[in-house]
Amino acid sequence: MTRLYTPTPLSLNTEIELPEEAAHHFIKVLRARVGDKVCLFNGEGGEYHGQLSRTDKRHAYVTLETFIENNKSSPLKVHLGQVLSKGDRFDYAIQKATELGVSEITPLISERCEVRLGNERLDKKMAHWQGVAISACEQSGLNIVPKINSPQTIETWTANTQADLCFVLAPSVTGLPNPSQKPQTIAVLIGAEGGLSEREINQSMEQGFAPWCLGQRVLRTETAPVAVLSVLNWLWGDFNPPTTTVLKAP
Repeated sequence: MTRLYTPTPLSLNTEIELPEEAAHHFIKVLRARVGDKVCLFNGEGGEYHGQLSRTDKRHAYVTLETFIENNKSSPLKVHLGQVLSKGDRFDYAIQKATELGVSEITPLISERCEVRLGNERLDKKMAHWQGVAISACEQSGLNIVPKINSPQTIETWTANTQADLCFVLAPSVTGLPNPSQKPQTIAVLIGAEGGLSEREINQSMEQGFAPWCLGQRVLRTETAPVAVLSVLNWLWGDFNPPTTTVLKAP
């Protein structure tokens, strides 16, 4: 079933008009026809199932028939602080982090960050990044879209971010998560292509960020959040299923 993000109020047994972008994708790209099933979510939790009820040249209307509280969010709340990177690397990091259940992302500026954004370009980038996260939610079945914050310096973010556990990733440090701990919230700091400077690593550790080295290989900036979130979800999220009892016939 096609899933579409619709940032409008949704309620059962009503007919709503799809936003222009969603209507274009559903009608023009996917070539939907009246009667086709569709799933809508607005980021507030849960999803509505319905069908395309009518269309015209520029508009599409959906009748909502069923509500399902099916958020699929990770029980572990992870705030990712990721230094900005060039090209589509940052888009990739947002996309994969969203698929893996991140709850919040803050783009960061570091000493070795080569990305510079003016006010006009920043507004466009913020809208683009949010769109990347929304598309990842549509694809992965998530109904709550992670928050994308405005860029800030590493110093500001590490000084103001609070979580049960905070980690700074770097190949030059030693340290691993302690599986015996039971955090509900985690913050993770990841550098850009050139990595974090020694000063930035030490400064984050002074703010309570524990060092974490992901093995002996140096990962790309867009690979690191995939690896980190996978490990965190296995330790404390929803990758490690509860133990089940298998009943055998006598």
